[in-house]
Amino acid sequence: MLKFLLATLFLILPPTLAAQTAKPAPAATAAAPPPQVVMRTSQGDITLELYPDKAPKSVANFLQYVRDGFYDGTLLHRAIPGYLVQGGLYTRDLQPKRTRSAIASEADNGMSNLRGTVAVARGADPNSGTAQFFFNLVDNRRLDFVGNQSGLTWGYTVFGKVIKGMDVVDKIAALPTRALGPFAGDVPNPLVLIESAQVIGEEAPAPAASAEAPAAAASAATRPAAAKPGRKAAKPAGKG
Repeated sequence: MLKFLLATLFLILPPTLAAQTAKPAPAATAAAPPPQVVMRTSQGDITLELYPDKAPKSVANFLQYVRDGFYDGTLLHRAIPGYLVQGGLYTRDLQPKRTRSAIASEADNGMSNLRGTVAVARGADPNSGTAQFFFNLVDNRRLDFVGNQSGLTWGYTVFGKVIKGMDVVDKIAALPTRALGPFAGDVPNPLVLIESAQVIGEEAPAPAASAEAPAAAASAATRPAAAKPGRKAAKPAGKG
């Protein structure tokens, strides 16, 4: 009986020792937190959290403009209460800056243009977005992707959301507006300047060049169409 017990013990012992000496499996690498950008404006700071998992091309494009210092000194040039606030292309003299090439639309990413989200502004072509973006002041579900039949059904790519400073966006939207430069209306008065934009946790970008060549194709079409009293707001448009 004793020999049987000893034999059984020897059969059990090696796996037990192996379990004790085996090195634990390495822990899974923690997912990187989503990038955040702080925009310091003349009306206050706005902090954005971006969605690289949902809109990788749009996020990479926006971050490159931020890192290049492109947005520093540009305006939030259009504000429509109950609709949106837009910016990202025009200098304080309302001159358009030269942008990089347009990016492909990612509006079919399942994200909705809800209050507080930020989306890519574009022209009639869904794949014409460059530097311009807009903040949704309300749930603008009519700006969501519904199909690839045309630019009207493609919708607008949501690539982030405001996580701090939505009160600043609302304050900008509440400013009086006027016609100025190439715009027939909706320009906040006083002008709202993006003093700087920076990726949180990264060094501030080098100052942007003071003399930016204007984009040849930029025009009044680079901004969302105005909402008229008593009418539904037209969908955002803009090659920028």
